[in-house]
Amino acid sequence: MTAARRHARRWGALLGALALTVTLGSATASASPSSDRPDRTSRAEAARVDRVPVPDPQWFDCSSVFGERTECGTVRLPLDYDQPRKATTDVALLRLSVADPARKIGTLFINPGGPGGSGVQIAAAASFFLSPALLERFDVVGVDPRGTNFSSNVKCFRHLGEQADALTGLNVAFPVGDAETGAYVASAKAFGSACSTAGAPLAGSMSTAEVARDMDVLRRMVGDKKLTYLGFSYGTYLGNVYANLYPDRVRAVVIDGVLDPLAWAGTAENASIPQTQRLKSGEGASKALDEILARCATAGPEYCLLAGLGDPATVYADIVASLKANPVVITDETGAPLFELTYPTLVGLLLGDLYQPDAAAWVDQDLTFVHSLVFPAGAELPGARAAFIARYQAMHGPAAPRPPVAAGWPYDNSPEAFQSVLCTDGLNPARAEDWVPASAAADAAAPGFGPLWTWASSPCASSTWTIRDEDAYTGPFTRKTAAPVLVVGNYWDPATNYDGAVAAAALLPRSTLLSSDSWGHTAYGTSACVTDAVDAYLLTGATPAAGTVCTGDVQPFTEPLGGEEDPQSRRSAPARPLPPVVPPLPGAVPRS
Repeated sequence: MTAARRHARRWGALLGALALTVTLGSATASASPSSDRPDRTSRAEAARVDRVPVPDPQWFDCSSVFGERTECGTVRLPLDYDQPRKATTDVALLRLSVADPARKIGTLFINPGGPGGSGVQIAAAASFFLSPALLERFDVVGVDPRGTNFSSNVKCFRHLGEQADALTGLNVAFPVGDAETGAYVASAKAFGSACSTAGAPLAGSMSTAEVARDMDVLRRMVGDKKLTYLGFSYGTYLGNVYANLYPDRVRAVVIDGVLDPLAWAGTAENASIPQTQRLKSGEGASKALDEILARCATAGPEYCLLAGLGDPATVYADIVASLKANPVVITDETGAPLFELTYPTLVGLLLGDLYQPDAAAWVDQDLTFVHSLVFPAGAELPGARAAFIARYQAMHGPAAPRPPVAAGWPYDNSPEAFQSVLCTDGLNPARAEDWVPASAAADAAAPGFGPLWTWASSPCASSTWTIRDEDAYTGPFTRKTAAPVLVVGNYWDPATNYDGAVAAAALLPRSTLLSSDSWGHTAYGTSACVTDAVDAYLLTGATPAAGTVCTGDVQPFTEPLGGEEDPQSRRSAPARPLPPVVPPLPGAVPRS
């Protein structure tokens, strides 16, 4: 997930353009294996959503901002579905109208991940990455989850200046040393305390279950008897929760880039492990990097720059050792200093590389450039410095003066949006200090990437993040749905470990697992094999054959190197644009 999403205080202004506390119950199915009937929505859950009057979004034309056939609207939904006539929250949505109304099947709801990614923006972009066959048969609706983006915003601070002061310790990929660790822990505590007080009541009403309830009301609003849904990254957890809350209301649910639901929500057995360590995202990223270095060695220097410097794994180890001892100041083309490259900063940048479908080319170029800085010898790769700086600035933003502190000044609330979902959904250790030994354990399992992911949930420490949603989903994740759920997992995903897809598919009794040997985060669009299978399922309900494995169009080091005068000649991309997925980690570089 990125921290650089725009904040819009008033939906009507249309500012901006396209850009876990629960205790898990026992995971037991409620229907016998011999029964083909789906499990039924519980009476209590059906009552929560079905008694809410059908909302009127008062659709208005927003095509001048978001493109042809788009209309926008806002609905007012219960803050607490147990008290539907009391407090409400505004939820924004965008609809891309079906291209062929005479052949319309229904509405495809879509979520880009995060948590906190904009459903409005991904729906506005749908014509660029969804197949024409889907656009011809479905309206596409994107919903900005409550508390985020164009919906009513959760705010844990009075103004941008207060937010910046409170969160200053979090401005590293992960802390190293006593000073950084102390500052990180202090900011994590301040974050949790602020959202539990100033962020109330909205921060305590943003669990994934509440968003799933909103989506079911909106399903009824658009006139669909059952839900058709495509969710990426964190959006897979939303789809999973919906399928288990409303199993008999599923027409077709695709989850791509899957979070292990037991790891996200937590259980009594794993609650002492930080939520973002349980997901094993660090291990996924580390596995992907190791595979790239191994394939580089096999391909040799005609295909991979690093191989010309020695064994790629050894080259990387030497770079890490050097940066740990002596960080390097990165300068622009004129020699003016820009930022300090530390080991954690390099790990964060490499994670951004790994989100790309051509991850290997990015890793090769960036590590070759860094090697030229820490072990100067010979000419620098042309263009590599500018590309490296651009990627750093995409993650961290350009330097800016001290922000204004006027109480009414709008600010980017994406950090609060991310944490309010994460912390409300999942079990976590009690104190932010508990993340120190957890980070060390994560580093042993996945050097660098383990701490980066683990520390992200430290504001969720239960002694400081005290606001709760008593109606957050508590499982199980084993409901038999009216239609099979299609689970899509990418072998080399650095954010949602492939093991998460395997785990989710094993829990859902009527699901089908579609595997992809591809790179980057999520798989839709990376090959005709994956895309056609997902499209066919959404259109007809037909799932791919069990055990199907697709291969991504872009694979590491299959083309010989171009001339050194054109390092960008090695960039490659899938044959079709990819969905603008928001990875589940603050500060990550979005895929372009």
